[in-house]
Amino acid sequence: MLYYLFEYLDKTLEIPGTGVFQYITFRSALALILSLMISTIYGKKIITFLRNQQVGETVRELGLDGQAQKAGTPTMGGLIIIIAMLIPVLLLTKLNNIYIILLIVTTLWMGTIGFIDDYIKIFKKDKQGLKGIFKVIGQVGLGIIVGSVLYFHPEVTVRERAIESTAVNQSENIVSNYTESKSTLTTIPFTKNNELDYAKIIEWTGDDYNKWAWLVFIPIVIFIITAVSNGANLTDGIDGLAAGTSAISVLALGIFTFVSGNIILSNYLNIMYIPNSGEMTVFISAFVGALVGFLWYNSYPASVFMGDTGSLTIGGIIAVLAISTRKEMLLPVLCAIFFAENLSVILQVFYFKYTKNRFGEGKRIFLMSPLHHHYQKKGYHETKIVTRFWIVAIMLAIVSIVTLKLR
Repeated sequence: MLYYLFEYLDKTLEIPGTGVFQYITFRSALALILSLMISTIYGKKIITFLRNQQVGETVRELGLDGQAQKAGTPTMGGLIIIIAMLIPVLLLTKLNNIYIILLIVTTLWMGTIGFIDDYIKIFKKDKQGLKGIFKVIGQVGLGIIVGSVLYFHPEVTVRERAIESTAVNQSENIVSNYTESKSTLTTIPFTKNNELDYAKIIEWTGDDYNKWAWLVFIPIVIFIITAVSNGANLTDGIDGLAAGTSAISVLALGIFTFVSGNIILSNYLNIMYIPNSGEMTVFISAFVGALVGFLWYNSYPASVFMGDTGSLTIGGIIAVLAISTRKEMLLPVLCAIFFAENLSVILQVFYFKYTKNRFGEGKRIFLMSPLHHHYQKKGYHETKIVTRFWIVAIMLAIVSIVTLKLR
């Protein structure tokens, strides 16, 4: 909203200094500062409100050190992240930008699912919360919306380069022509020609295969959103783990959105230029500020837990950001911690059932899953686990950023 106000002041009244709001870098910095201030200053008031409403965490007995002390700690702290992020977004972004609209919808959609889950756990005294099938339906629903918009909306385009060779004075002259078009192109890291067209997967169906590319693209979007949001949910198990690792991953995505949405930088780096995507940098800055501000209260010993209200929202946003910047193939690297947490649970359950059916006694690969609980069982203090996971997340983020030029 402030963006439109200052745009009016600059173009209509020509007030000096108001044109600075046209710059994404300025608005991103302002969004970061504002969200950080909101989450740290007003976060304490939200925590007090949650405590007065007796919105306390019910801890299951898992035999972990320090577990009993966490009982009664306010949860639903994801509200701090959502509020601190949305206020700067609504004030400082172009609200008619299709990517911003999608991210706001994702925030509210996944936040609502997480809120319902937390509400059932706390006020209905049901430790299972929202049934898994309803969570999946919600994630699939969001995937259909995001996939459909990214595929069909006319403002979602990429700038493609067509190279033409012409003969001039018996010598070859290479000319590059650029066009903006609808495309299902995405980026594959660590490859020479680092682009993949999802439509090519069904090329065997005939000459009009492009018309049916959505049958491939939308299910892929659904899978990614479901996997990443569940991974973030599983990672939220010890103080500061999910918020810290997410902030690092989101910061890396911010670099991708900035260079992909900047025609000069994308041309210099020889990467895909995505018109209008640079505006997501402002959203990401607000998101990072909200996560860091929340971490002020969520670091050990935590004064508040984010609950599913926060973890599902974080995962959904990261997934949509990666898909929108055509970097979803990089998620196994950038968000490897989320995938490791997911995989540890899947392997643990599968191996337990397999050994029980075959040998009559279930065996385990890990001492406990998700993966961070395995290290707790091995005797590591949770602050050491979190710090080392953060270090790994930083390394993964650096590797991901390096893929801009490493092919």
